Amino acid sequence: MTRFSQFIALATVHLGRRHRPRDVIANLAAQAHRPSAATSDAGIGLNSRLASTIFHDRSKCGGHVMGHTAQHYLIFETAGGYCGIAWSNVGITRFQLPTRSAETTERILRRRVPGAEPGAPTPEIAEAVAAVRRYFDGEETDFSGVTLDLGEQDAFFEQIYAAARRVGWGHTTTYGTLAKELGAGPEAARDVGQAMAKNPVALIIPCHRVLAAGGKVGGFSAHGGSATKIRMLELEGVHVAPPPPAQRSFGF
Repeated sequence: MTRFSQFIALATVHLGRRHRPRDVIANLAAQAHRPSAATSDAGIGLNSRLASTIFHDRSKCGGHVMGHTAQHYLIFETAGGYCGIAWSNVGITRFQLPTRSAETTERILRRRVPGAEPGAPTPEIAEAVAAVRRYFDGEETDFSGVTLDLGEQDAFFEQIYAAARRVGWGHTTTYGTLAKELGAGPEAARDVGQAMAKNPVALIIPCHRVLAAGGKVGGFSAHGGSATKIRMLELEGVHVAPPPPAQRSFGF
């Protein structure tokens, strides 16, 4: 039996025993690294290349999760309440708007970044935390330079988030206007709304500055709903009317 046949047989046995994917990968890689006499004598690194392919494919299949293997988080107090921030070795992965208690903020954040552990902030994260505190103190703050790690995103969502980050303190836009700026038709306003509703780093990507048609506040999927959106806008000197009660449950 050739080494390739042995590899396929081993994979079949492991899958048949319902091993966890992590165990299967580890065992297959271990087998792949054991050189056969033929390949060793010929100086061909077939097994090493095969193992590399396995781990490369696993990385691709894991998507952005592979970039988040060392996520940490921090809960901190601001004038608006207790915020939470999570980060990887690339950048910020999650931001939690303030709640009234550290426990509530931590519970919400950990639900969204399972496996993350408390950690000491890096200098860049510490600066982001300081900027958030300044924001809720009512000081004009710019988050457009903060490094994010949002993993793999829909290509249009990436454009939407980039455009939203250009809407500065005290300014607003609408879902339709943002879609038009990106060269899309009015029907794409709904896509903009969906991107805002799925925004994992509210405030840093300022989805609260993106309004419904006619300058109406619209909904807000982050903690506190439209009331939080209105308070954040008022902090920046922007005053909008609250939405009708039936509209407050929508994410956009």
